[in-house]
Order: sequence, then structure tokens, then C-alpha cells
Amino acid sequence: MKKIVIAIDGFSSCGKSTMAKDLARRIGYVYVDTGAMYRSVTLFALNHHLFNEDGSVKADQLEKLMPEVNISFKFNTETGRPDTYLNGVCVENDIRGMEVSSHVSPIAAIPFVREALVAQQQRMGGDKGIVMDGRDIGTTVFPEAELKIFVTASAEVRAQRRYDELKAKGAEANYDDILKNVQERDYIDTHREVSPLRKADDALELDNSHMTIEEQNAWLMQRFEQATK
Repeated sequence: MKKIVIAIDGFSSCGKSTMAKDLARRIGYVYVDTGAMYRSVTLFALNHHLFNEDGSVKADQLEKLMPEVNISFKFNTETGRPDTYLNGVCVENDIRGMEVSSHVSPIAAIPFVREALVAQQQRMGGDKGIVMDGRDIGTTVFPEAELKIFVTASAEVRAQRRYDELKAKGAEANYDDILKNVQERDYIDTHREVSPLRKADDALELDNSHMTIEEQNAWLMQRFEQATK
């Protein structure tokens, strides 16, 4: 069976990362969470006070510090999934909180940030046998990917999922705040100048608003088998 590149794009809080991780584990591919990479840069910027009071980014300062941002992934044997590390420190939980969520879109819209991370992502996928999820994998990072999936769900469903996820971790969560954040991120992601979120012409659309995890996984496996025949 030939090795391919699988690009999974879509809106925030669609469960892209979970489905991509599960698929990679089942088929023996490497998984790369590009959203975690942008979240890690956002955490770095927050830790270095690189946001103005209005939420805009101190881009000149961030650009000078970008060489100090080292993002890696290490497999967690307990969860069976990779954890995200920023400069050698595990930040998997830190990057999933609301503070990072509410600041990540302006970071991801900065051209030099995208250029740096896209170059890293393309190196990671050079040997194929990779599953990568994000906003522009099938359109910008790997436009020649053999299998492209575009995931969507209603904003209300996605906000509820994010709320449930945060509550399960014991974190403070307000549904209305999360819904507003989801809607704002959708607008920013689809309207930014550099690599806006859009469905690639040859991508298969998956609306998982009312699908179970099992149904979703079966759908993905069927598409993978078709793409590798």
C-alpha cells in the first residue's frame, strides 16, 4: 500500500485534531497538529507580553524572537497521542485554554509566522505517511496531498464541544463566551489575507455536527482505503 499525505482542514473546534490523531494511530502514520504549532507561538507571545491592550500583536518584537520558538511533538504512552512541547517544555494543556484560544487567530494571520511554520510542516511531510490538520494544509502546505478532508459543523455544536471539553478538565467555562470566540475565529480565519481558511477544490467535505466518533472514524477509513488503492 502506497504512503500518502492526508490533509485535514476545517473550522475551529470541529474535532479535527482528535480524528487526525486517531486515524494516524490506526494506519501507522505520523501525526502533526499544526493548530498546536500556532497555539504554541501564541503562548510564547503571551508569556513575552507581545500583545497590545487592544489584542493586536507586537509583530516587530515577535519577528525578532521567532528564532527562539522551538516546537516539537513527543509521543505520550499514557494517552497514545503526541504532546506538544515549546522549547522543551510540555504545553499540551496550556495551549488549549481560553486565553490562548482568544489570541491565536491574529498570530496565525501574521505572514512571517505562517511562513516559518509552513516551512517546518513541509519538511515534516517530505517522506509522506503523514496526517496533518489545520486551516490551510490542503490549500497551501500540501496542495498535492492525495487525500484532503474539509471538516465543518455548526458554530453552536462546536461551542458546546469546547465547553464540555473544558469542563471535563475542571476548567472555568462559559458557553456564551465560547460561542462568541468560535464565531470570531471563523470570521478571522476565513477573511485573513494570508492563506485564508477555505475548502480546496478537490477536498471531501465532512459535516460531523450529528455524527458519532465511530461513524466519523468509519467514514475516514473508507476514504483512506480508496485513496491508497
